[in-house]
Amino acid sequence: MNIKRLVINIYRFFCPIDSVTMYRRMGVAIGKNCKIQGGVIIDYSHYWHITIGENVTIAPCVHILAHDASTKLHLGYTKIGKVDIGNNVFIGAGSIILPGVSIGENSIIGAGSIVNRNIPDNSVAVGNPAKVVSNLDEFLNKNKKLTNKYPQFGDEYTLRENISDKMKHEMNLLMEDGGGFVK
Repeated sequence: MNIKRLVINIYRFFCPIDSVTMYRRMGVAIGKNCKIQGGVIIDYSHYWHITIGENVTIAPCVHILAHDASTKLHLGYTKIGKVDIGNNVFIGAGSIILPGVSIGENSIIGAGSIVNRNIPDNSVAVGNPAKVVSNLDEFLNKNKKLTNKYPQFGDEYTLRENISDKMKHEMNLLMEDGGGFVK
């Protein structure tokens, strides 16, 4: 390992930066109030083709790709495409966003989805390939009704607020009928 790499690794260990800052430094266009969780991969070899709007949450292990090298061997070229993620979007864990797609504003991409075509504004899309299954209002109304059926928990029931073991146990008991909601 050379000295430069060693210094960089030591710096990263003692002065870690959050993933949004790291991707911004690389040159990915990222709006305000975005959350990029662990294990996310944003195409480092074509990051300048990717735009992420404001108030976007990208759940763990999402891949956002702006290139597809499957054509390189046979055609001598790698296929590339811009990726545009609108404002107020949630991308569920393990999803893959392929080159050349736009995800419209106020949209939700379900966990494990593969987005290979444009998703319109105010949509909920799931599956492989991702398909729109409802609009945002229908999805929110359905879940609002569920808040009356299932228990609701405040911030104190989260890791960020140091939830106790007793409270974890209590949550599981209260969710015997299938689920709940937490702040």
